[in-house]
Amino acid sequence: MDWLLVGLGNPGPEYQLSRHNIGFLVLDALAEVEGFRWSRSPLSETSEGTISGNRVLLLKPMTYMNLSGRAVAPVVRELGIALERVLVVHDDLDLPFGRLRFRKDGGDGGHKGVRSIVEAIGEDFLRLKVGIGRPQRKEEVIDYVLSPFSEEQMERLPQLLERTTEAILSLLEEGLQIAMNRFNASD
Repeated sequence: MDWLLVGLGNPGPEYQLSRHNIGFLVLDALAEVEGFRWSRSPLSETSEGTISGNRVLLLKPMTYMNLSGRAVAPVVRELGIALERVLVVHDDLDLPFGRLRFRKDGGDGGHKGVRSIVEAIGEDFLRLKVGIGRPQRKEEVIDYVLSPFSEEQMERLPQLLERTTEAILSLLEEGLQIAMNRFNASD
């Protein structure tokens, strides 16, 4: 396997269109574009195929967000994949809705799903942060990330998923630096 692409979210219909599930939504969009089919295991849903000559495994942890590392670590070990070939797609409160940012390694930025993965495999994997914006009041953060997108955000969501899919394809086809140059600066 050349790449492991992980989308973070929570299982269950009540979370399906929540802001915290943007990682799942992105991988679903990518799988649809590429014609991949999903299969289920106890810890994750996976889909695999070839994109631009790269053998790719898509993974959605079914462990709930805060335990994502439990699903990711065994797959990384089994595949023997280098961490610089692991991309984790997740929501980011500090980016305005729709903004994308690739990041190479680093801490968890306060994201508990990313923290779980860092604790399980180390911090040397790639991230694609997808901006969901921040609520008006700090005490609303948990409710905000677990609640559905606003009406205005829902209207913009298809375009965001398309851009995020393009960003991932750019990474796979052109490499991290070009993808960062193209997508980190754009709104």
